[in-house]
Amino acid sequence: MPGTTEQTTIIPHSQEPYVTRVYPTERELDQHIQDAAVAQKAWSGVPLADRIAIGRRFIEEFKKMADDIPKELTLQMGRPVSQGAGEVRGFLERATYMLDIATNSLEDVALEETDKPGFRRFIKRVPLGVVLVIAPWNFPYLVSINSVLPAIISGDAVLLKPSPQTPVTAERFATALTLAGLPKDVMQVVHLSPELTSHAIGNPLVNFVSFTGSVSGGRSVAKTSAEASGFTGVALELGGKDPAYVRADADLDYTVAELVDGAYFNSGQSCCAVERIYVHESLYDDFVEKFVSAVKSYRLGDPTLKETNLGPVVSLASAERIRRQVADAVEAGAKALIPDSHFPQAREGTTYVAPQVLVNVNHQMDVMMEETFGPVVGIQKVNSDEEAVKFMNDSPYGLTASIWTNAAENTESELAFIKLADAIETGTVFLNRCDYLDPALAWVGIKNSGRGVSLSKFGYDQLTRPKSVHMKIRTS
Repeated sequence: MPGTTEQTTIIPHSQEPYVTRVYPTERELDQHIQDAAVAQKAWSGVPLADRIAIGRRFIEEFKKMADDIPKELTLQMGRPVSQGAGEVRGFLERATYMLDIATNSLEDVALEETDKPGFRRFIKRVPLGVVLVIAPWNFPYLVSINSVLPAIISGDAVLLKPSPQTPVTAERFATALTLAGLPKDVMQVVHLSPELTSHAIGNPLVNFVSFTGSVSGGRSVAKTSAEASGFTGVALELGGKDPAYVRADADLDYTVAELVDGAYFNSGQSCCAVERIYVHESLYDDFVEKFVSAVKSYRLGDPTLKETNLGPVVSLASAERIRRQVADAVEAGAKALIPDSHFPQAREGTTYVAPQVLVNVNHQMDVMMEETFGPVVGIQKVNSDEEAVKFMNDSPYGLTASIWTNAAENTESELAFIKLADAIETGTVFLNRCDYLDPALAWVGIKNSGRGVSLSKFGYDQLTRPKSVHMKIRTS
């Protein structure tokens, strides 16, 4: 709300307050940005090897916090405590990889000498300046590391704005960097209202914005950035409606297990969660039967208990929106295969949402076209690769897609996968896996899933700019 001076994080499963953070005034925020700009000038002059060394120490300091992080995550955003260690592992994997490739990614690009003597040409990678990172709540460490650490290693200063749902995660990040020896003000945590966030984006000292969140939020960031005096650069990682296609030769038991996890991990609250599945008609009935059986085995409940493997969704508003989407699909002719009685904890007025499997679905239903961001998947029968591609591409989103087929090397199935991969309109195509980010690969979306890139060497390209140097050396 306009005029709000603080934020309070509500524990999803208990609806009790967890922590409260106070917003800065606009004047205080401008001073944070000014301090970051000053610190960045000095930081960019630190040799790359020394910046990387601080990054290595940062990893070691973060490891010391690892045991406390799963419970904190559970209380902030509701993921079962038994699954929190996975985010820590992924965080460390990405951080280590981005440090390993930093030297080669940021070194000068030397060009071949021309046939004209006395000339030398090369391209430098120089930092952008001050980078504002707007992080989400669903995977706050995994997403933040994609931009924060590469920006710092590149010589940028970073303002990290965490989600109001997960404020402690950013503070952990900053503490580990400070203990690692990062100079003051090179990385700052800023808790901001939407109005203050727009103010920061519009500040001429902010050179780049990395945003992860909803499509509507991305549009707002892009508009504010475009109106800023310096044409502030923007990277947007937005939503997904990620499809899977199960071909006729897929290993059924393996595929079902992987897709159930890809659809319901973190209660489906992932931009690259599997939200719609297309199954070849020859496998359809068996696939649906096995899929429903696997979903019924989930243990929905208190996320602080080790035996729980499906927790609440993040908020009452989110739970209501997800239930409404399912109800609308059923009213339009879809069939829900998980009875309400199977998950009695999932009651109206709570954040517990039962995992649901919908069949008899079509692309006139929002459940197959608009992001659910919850534990719901629609399954639709197809009769060919061509029909599957048509449905997979019939979407306003394009983040990831997965193909499931018994593809051995140099077989007809592998060739079929390559053909499908070329035809599918997404940033990433998986074979026999899903819902995973390999830090060596560029993470990128198309359509309403965003623009820009993180991870891989291309992630460094986004957080720096090329500067050409053209020398004509005089000879005596």
